[in-house]
Amino acid sequence: MQKTFAVSTVLLAAMLPWQANAGTINFSFAGSGASGTITLTYGTATDGKYSQAFEVTGISGTFSDTNNGLNIVNATIGQLVPINYATPEATNLLAPLDFSLFAVAAGLPPGNNGHLSYDNLFYPGGSPQTASDYPGQGGILDIYGLLFNIGGGRVVNLWSNGNFGSGPIDYGVAVATSNTSLDYVSGDVSITPEPGTFGLLGSVLLGMLVWRRASRSEAALKK
Repeated sequence: MQKTFAVSTVLLAAMLPWQANAGTINFSFAGSGASGTITLTYGTATDGKYSQAFEVTGISGTFSDTNNGLNIVNATIGQLVPINYATPEATNLLAPLDFSLFAVAAGLPPGNNGHLSYDNLFYPGGSPQTASDYPGQGGILDIYGLLFNIGGGRVVNLWSNGNFGSGPIDYGVAVATSNTSLDYVSGDVSITPEPGTFGLLGSVLLGMLVWRRASRSEAALKK
């Protein structure tokens, strides 16, 4: 009975939304000529609208992009661009309070209205819908994502396009300066691993460990 209860309790916890504390997450991303490895640190502070969205406090790693003749190879990722609490479009009622904008004078797709949007938020349990006119959701980042420096006045924006019910979470990445867009990969970028999956895996492994310990304790009592 003890064994069944212990395993059931842990498996139930694995099915609940994963809660994060201050910590570190490591992942890599690749697709359509752009790639990188990233370590994120985050604290206990969350977005004022989305309590499941933890504010990223630090970033490190490398970034590469071979598109458009950039020849960026393993550039060191510098600091995050600070959030600036920009005002979203009046019809966008779902944007996080940490919503921010980085102005790019030329070269972005028309729908960007001359800006890269970002909020530097991490969603360990997967992002919800965060734009009134865009239903995509899911992924450790939302549709605004991270904005970080790679030197030479260049910034990189990494975001999630979400999941519409089939297939893996899709991501996008852009490289720009304040003067011009250098690259814009709207999708077909994947993250490995999608960190949320390890919450479930870790809980199941913990359940197996509890089961084994319970088995040994029961066997000892029978001797």
